[in-house]
Order: sequence, then C-alpha cells, then structure tokens
Amino acid sequence: MALEEELAKRLTQAIKEKDGRTADVVRMLKTRLQERRTAKDFSGQIDDALVLDVIAAYRKQLQKAVAEYDKLGERGAAHAAQLRFEQEFCEGYLPKGMDETAARALVKERLAALGIADAKQVGRLIGDIMKTHKGQIEAGDVKRIAEELLKG
Repeated sequence: MALEEELAKRLTQAIKEKDGRTADVVRMLKTRLQERRTAKDFSGQIDDALVLDVIAAYRKQLQKAVAEYDKLGERGAAHAAQLRFEQEFCEGYLPKGMDETAARALVKERLAALGIADAKQVGRLIGDIMKTHKGQIEAGDVKRIAEELLKG
C-alpha cells in the first residue's frame, strides 16, 4: 500500500477513534504533501520517496521546535510534549538511521574511495554519502565524523 493511502486510512481511523493528536499530525503531513504537490516547480508523481521526504522534513522541523520549547521550561512543556508525540509518529514511517559504528565505517570507506585527505573536501564527501544514504544519516553527523577521522 502506498504511504499516501496509508496516511489517509490512518486519518480516518484516528477520527473514528476520536484520537485528536494522531489526526492532527496526519492532517499536517497531508497538508505538507498538498503543498509539495501544488508547488510551482513540481511536475511529477507523489510516490513513497516523496512522502518519506516530506515526513523527514517535518520531523526535522519538529526537532528544532522541541528544542525551543524545552528552553521555555514549564511554560513550554505541554507544547513540547505534543511535538515529541508528532516526532515519534513521523519516526514510525521513516527508515531507521545508522548507528554510530555503521556511520563511522561508511564515512571511513567513502573517504578512502574518494581519496579525501583534507578537511576542506568534506563537502564532496557529504554530497556523495547523502546521494546514496539520504534519510539514514544526517549530513551534520557525516561532517562531524569525517572531521574527527581526518584529524586523528
């Protein structure tokens, strides 16, 4: 079943069960998909890869928002809890990321394959890894690991 159809069924189920939190998250994701579909430069099909990309982008935005609400302490606690719920919901659809060991092994292997020995060329490495492992590893993590490996 396509992810877009699965989200539609999940929304229907959440409404029937009067689960407002889940319904709100799914509505937000469907809105983001619609925005992507009607964007000026979009001329393709909504496939699972695009749905995953939208979910990942929303999760990343939620991560930043949670950090901001956490800074507010008790005043932002309720909203931060809702955002964490939304973040966990999104993570249920996304592929699991690499652990630190696998990420280090991948970065080390790609550094050798590309012949990169200077920290100034890390951007090339990040581009190479993100093409093949998008959604599994964050670009910031690739940069951090590569810089550590190149220093030591």
